[in-house]
Amino acid sequence: MANIAVGIDLGTSNSCVAVSQRGRVDVLPNAFGESTTASVVNIGEDGSITVGNAAKANIIHDPLNTIYSSKRLIGRYFFSDEVKKAQAVCSYEIVEGEGKSVRIKVRDEVFSLPEVGAMILRELKSIAESRLGQPAARAVLTVPAYFNDNQRQATKDAARIAGMEVLRILNEPTAAALAYGFGRGLNQRVAVYDLGGGTFDISVLEIGEDVFEVLATAGDTFLGGDDFDDRVIDLLADEFMQREGINLRNDAFALEKLKVAAEDAKKALSLEDEVDIRIPDVIVGPDGNPRSIERKLAAQEFGSLLTDLLQRSFKVCDEALQQAGVVARDLDGVILVGGPTRLPVIRQAVREYFQQEPLADVDPDEVVAMGAAIHAESLSSEDTESFLLDVTPLSLQIGVAGGLTEPVIERNTPVPIEQTRAFTTFKDHQESVAIRVYQGESREIAENELLGQFEFGGFQTGRRDEVEIDVTFAIDTDGIVSVTAKDRRTGQEASTRITLSSGLSDSEMSDILERGVADRVDTTHRPAPVVEADPPVAVEPTPTADPPVAVVASTAAVEAPELDELDDLLPDPDLEMVPLSDDDLELEAPGDSSFFEKGEVELTAAAPIETVIPAPLEAPVAATVEEPGDASQATTAVAFIGADTAPEAVGPAGDVASEDDGIDLLLDEDMIAGAELDFDDLESVEDLTGASDEDPEALFELDGRELSDDDGGA
Repeated sequence: MANIAVGIDLGTSNSCVAVSQRGRVDVLPNAFGESTTASVVNIGEDGSITVGNAAKANIIHDPLNTIYSSKRLIGRYFFSDEVKKAQAVCSYEIVEGEGKSVRIKVRDEVFSLPEVGAMILRELKSIAESRLGQPAARAVLTVPAYFNDNQRQATKDAARIAGMEVLRILNEPTAAALAYGFGRGLNQRVAVYDLGGGTFDISVLEIGEDVFEVLATAGDTFLGGDDFDDRVIDLLADEFMQREGINLRNDAFALEKLKVAAEDAKKALSLEDEVDIRIPDVIVGPDGNPRSIERKLAAQEFGSLLTDLLQRSFKVCDEALQQAGVVARDLDGVILVGGPTRLPVIRQAVREYFQQEPLADVDPDEVVAMGAAIHAESLSSEDTESFLLDVTPLSLQIGVAGGLTEPVIERNTPVPIEQTRAFTTFKDHQESVAIRVYQGESREIAENELLGQFEFGGFQTGRRDEVEIDVTFAIDTDGIVSVTAKDRRTGQEASTRITLSSGLSDSEMSDILERGVADRVDTTHRPAPVVEADPPVAVEPTPTADPPVAVVASTAAVEAPELDELDDLLPDPDLEMVPLSDDDLELEAPGDSSFFEKGEVELTAAAPIETVIPAPLEAPVAATVEEPGDASQATTAVAFIGADTAPEAVGPAGDVASEDDGIDLLLDEDMIAGAELDFDDLESVEDLTGASDEDPEALFELDGRELSDDDGGA
């Protein structure tokens, strides 16, 4: 157990960590029981760093200091088109760093992209260690297959800053195929359609028993779910501009409200045919009155917004299939990876392109981390049970005279690989040469990505045709490039490992490690604070039946064998488990696991009432009504209580105490979040609980209905 290693999917929108032990693979949930953690970072006024879903809650309320989708920028140059696009849509400040690299400025600090990645990795490392009860400093990290050397180097630097040892950098589609086929004795040829939050990859693999050979890979590192959100943002912003004459893109807070609404609408359309988008008080107009947005978005209209983006993905698929020498009908299966592939419009398009139903027995959000975990266990054990044969996604080239490049290693060449090409000097008696290394498919230097350069001198001079220099490229299993130059006549040699690719010099890396940026990440895993500000962005599926009136609380991290009595569920020994009915709450026997179903603490077999105990109950929130019409209780869109419904709300069993202006309730802050209540009629919290003068200690009650994840439950 001392050598345990984990698998980490460091995603654009969400990240996931998993572990494989003795052939069993487990995704490790965070403190709130969620299998994925938002790849979002918030920098507090005091310099503290919050990562994950708690940080994501600040996107609307603190957009200038909340960093998201940073993976789209990692390893890029400041002048690139992708960075310019990010500057147009992101509220945080993107600035130029040393060597034309990208930096993010938040408050008075400037962070490199590897530092931001390290903050997310430190959170995932903490999650793994809290679940496993031991250090988890070794990992297999996944990256998009089409990541170039710059981006791979930057990802390794992020791990180093986070205090982690990288066993291997693994391509995401390869990891997904490993999770799908490992240990199943398959002999199949499959395609992995990997559409994430910010990147797209397609890989074609041959699976023979437990040998996984990548035949070809292709991708687009700036195509993903974020682009789908942007289409909805543009739709809402353009319509608002036509109607009100106000450009919401010019207001950071309004833009983030649009972003949250667009993302929620996209997720809702994975379940519903139509959603209602409502953004109250999106901005204050010139007359001082707030403006709002309300409109319906049908799945068909949403699909029409994505047509060209889907076609971009299938053009990449064409390249991969051609490179692999196969056609769609030759494939035995298509594996979908990434949250956006849950959308029916994506599944339908993939079904039509590949002429078969995509495989549905893998979780697109977890499969990459699971595959990385399997490979991590394989690398950590003496008995390697699987073999991965991967390829380099992009051609490696060297710059030559005339603004052109000459390929040394072609794309989709199996790695590791070492290859040598001979070049001559450009001028007579030339004393040194500058060797520039590029990745890409064009002969034009300007259309390829510069990985790095170094100067080679000290060789024996002569006429331009007499001096021959051997340039050797080597690519390891992580896809990292090293280059060696050697004078054939003298044996003089120079080499480099392209260490400047990530945008961090040796001195910068030393400074970052000394400052301990990753150590500032708050890993206490407390629930996100309630921000009493603007009402939440509300995006709800258009109901086809009665709207749901209950919400399931977050998952409790409790081991059934350690559960001797129900009070063990409560974090505070002074609290008491109060029944919501006349039935007594008791365990049949110590270790009784009948309360656990699908990872949620659920009172079922031993207690016939239908309710869910929320956990954790840290940092309870006092729910009060300051004045009639106060809507401060609605914080984040989670629960849905229909406007036509009697004002019932959902909350945990807990103590209540009377106060002059209402009743203080022990609440998990997510419980009444986003409730659709008529706050104009809300004069006290008693209206939420059913409490009265005769019964001042009435508890929140459920209506006997549970919500699944698909319904919007937590």
